[in-house]
Amino acid sequence: MTEYIAKRLLQALLVLAVMTVLVFFGVNVIGNPVYIFASSECDQPCLDKIITDLGLDRPIWEQYWVFVGNLLQGDLGNSFTHGVPAMSLIWERLPATLELAVCALVIALAVGLPLGVAAGLRPTHWTSRIIMGFSMLAFSVPVFWIGLIMIIVFSVTLGWMPAVGRGDTVEILGVDLSLFTLDGLHHLAMPAFTLSLIMMAMVIRLTRAGMREVLFSDYIRFARANGIRESRILSLHVMRNILIPIVTVLGMEFGGVIAFAVVVESIFSWPGVGKMLIDAIAVLDRPLIVAYLIFVVIMFVALNLLTDILYSVLDPRVRLGGAR
Repeated sequence: MTEYIAKRLLQALLVLAVMTVLVFFGVNVIGNPVYIFASSECDQPCLDKIITDLGLDRPIWEQYWVFVGNLLQGDLGNSFTHGVPAMSLIWERLPATLELAVCALVIALAVGLPLGVAAGLRPTHWTSRIIMGFSMLAFSVPVFWIGLIMIIVFSVTLGWMPAVGRGDTVEILGVDLSLFTLDGLHHLAMPAFTLSLIMMAMVIRLTRAGMREVLFSDYIRFARANGIRESRILSLHVMRNILIPIVTVLGMEFGGVIAFAVVVESIFSWPGVGKMLIDAIAVLDRPLIVAYLIFVVIMFVALNLLTDILYSVLDPRVRLGGAR
């Protein structure tokens, strides 16, 4: 296990090195933020001063090495528009996005696992057909359309749910959370459910496929022949095996939910990092965009490693360190 983790860390460092090049040059060759910050009355000397202040007068390679040196010190530069460190803005908005993503994951598992188990136990029943039809619909319909329809139905027409905002928060260990207030849960329900639909559909299909494969295995037949209760077989033997692909897929999907919750946060005006990224792109705030993308890369690499470790815990047959 130690050897495997060491190899993965080396791979992660290589991935990070390559991604810093792609992210930095990909963002810095697009547009010119000077003309966004400069007023209409700003003459050429004024423009030159803004370029110097932003450090854009240096060659692009020199800017990159300055960026790498600062990155190794944990400094990703100051936001052009806010004038504060970019990472501080990300850490400030991250709890809202994590809260939304975790709730979406919990909803996906709480709804998807039982529906997948029901569809797997009785694959030819009409309820199974309805469940699989729902999963296909959740995969196919765009997230932004679902969000808009939910706002029109539950907020505008019925008036049951708030359409935008995060609601009341309570500070726990220095972090503002809306999960522990009634108004916060009221605001969280629609965006979390909208964000969970794709993961929910994935859990349903993976669970059903795993059930159909595991239920006909020899060790399940042997357990039934020994008189073990069906509930114990499902909870101990079947679920432990079908969770392996689910954990693997959801581990990476969770990173995608955090990284690409931009659409849901924009529709519901959720004050997370996705909404912040949209605002940064609108004004070409390069340090903030680069900091967000680097943060996403690090998060994906860490989640990938964690998923592989959990995979080995769930399935002892996996030998990550190689044969001895």
